[in-house]
Amino acid sequence: MSLKPPKKSDLDKSWIKPRRDSHKKIQPEYHLIITEGTDTEPAYFEVMKEIINSAYSDRIQLSVLGAGDNTLSLFQKAANGYKHVWVVYDTDDFPADHINKTSALCTSESTAETIYHAIWSNQCIELWFLLHFSYMQSDLHRTSYWPKLTEILTALGYGEYKKNRTDMYQILLPYMDAAIANAEKLDRINEGKLPSASAPGTKVYELVKKLKPYLT
Repeated sequence: MSLKPPKKSDLDKSWIKPRRDSHKKIQPEYHLIITEGTDTEPAYFEVMKEIINSAYSDRIQLSVLGAGDNTLSLFQKAANGYKHVWVVYDTDDFPADHINKTSALCTSESTAETIYHAIWSNQCIELWFLLHFSYMQSDLHRTSYWPKLTEILTALGYGEYKKNRTDMYQILLPYMDAAIANAEKLDRINEGKLPSASAPGTKVYELVKKLKPYLT
C-alpha cells in the first residue's frame, strides 16, 4: 500500500472522498405498545421496556399502554409521535369484522413517519406462550391453554399459570427462539387468510423479533 499523498488530480474522485455518513448519528426509534389486555400483555412487555430503556435509552424508547378496550378503539387510541405503534390484541370473541378491520387499518394508516403493526393472537396471547415449549397447530379454544401452561410451568417448578403473572418474560426467555420459529411456521400455514380465520396464529413474534436485538 502506497504511503504517498494522493495526487491533486485524484482529490475529486469518488473513491478518495470520505463517506458523508461516516459520523452520522443513529436516530432513536420510538415504540408504543398498546394492548387490549390490562394484565397479561402489559406485564410481559413491561419487562422488555425496562431492559431496553435502561440499556439503550439513546437508541430506542419503548412505552407500554394497557388500554383494556376493544380492537377498533385500540387503533383509535394509538398515539402519534412514535415510529412504530404495535396494536396488540386477542381475537377472543370479538366480531370477525372488527378483528380484520383493525389489521386493515394498521396497513392503510401507516405512513413514513409512523408504522402501525397489527399484533393479533388467535385466540389469545397464551398461544404465544405455549409456542415457547412446542409447536401446536390444533385450533383449540383458549380455555384449553391455561391447563397446558399450568402443566408445563409446574413441571419446570414455576407453579400454576395465571393471567396476571409478572414473571412470564423471564420464564419464557430461554425458549424465545423456538417460539419465534413455531409462530413463523404457523404464519406460513395461515398465509392469505384473514386474522379471524388464522386459528391458531399469532403475530407477537414480529414485535419480539424487532425488539430482540435490544434485549441482550
